[in-house]
Amino acid sequence: MSTKLANPAPLGLMGFGMTTIVLNIHNAGFFPLDSMILAMGIFYGGLGQVLVGMMCFKRGDTFGTTAFTSYGLFWLSLVGLLMLPKLGFAASPAPFMAWYLLLWGVFTAFMYVGSLRYPPAKQVVFGSLTILFFLLAARDFTGNETIGFIAGIEGIFCGLSAIYFAMAQVLNAEYGRVILPVGVAPKDRELQQANAVA
Repeated sequence: MSTKLANPAPLGLMGFGMTTIVLNIHNAGFFPLDSMILAMGIFYGGLGQVLVGMMCFKRGDTFGTTAFTSYGLFWLSLVGLLMLPKLGFAASPAPFMAWYLLLWGVFTAFMYVGSLRYPPAKQVVFGSLTILFFLLAARDFTGNETIGFIAGIEGIFCGLSAIYFAMAQVLNAEYGRVILPVGVAPKDRELQQANAVA
């Protein structure tokens, strides 16, 4: 039996990407918040990413562990923030949601800096997610629905970029060649240059 561990990142990226798209279709105003979004947030975006984070831990991947576990717990906490007041367990977080989103934006900005060592496709995911959190925070700080619409469209792009990166990793690994390009990571480019000089 092979002891090689599978790459869990595409699974986490799909959970993140698909859940981000459906939520941001709502943010853009195309349909109301419903059970489909909440269920995706609990299971695929939430529990799915937490499991992937634990798989990344097994592989010794600190970046993946931090990213997937954190964003999985983001989805679970978001569903909790939306549902607990409706169940009568807590007050509505509405006045403070902007701060919640702002903090996630700050966290994601740091993760974006970390992503600069990886392929450009990964940088696009974290860069667009950073912008998304700050746009959503600005919407909640100001109450401006136009900002909310822009955030929704930008969030759909963010989710699509995660799905692309996930499928690129799956297809490129399955075929053993580049089917969907993701760009060259700076650390790999430096290694190639060093080998060329040697």
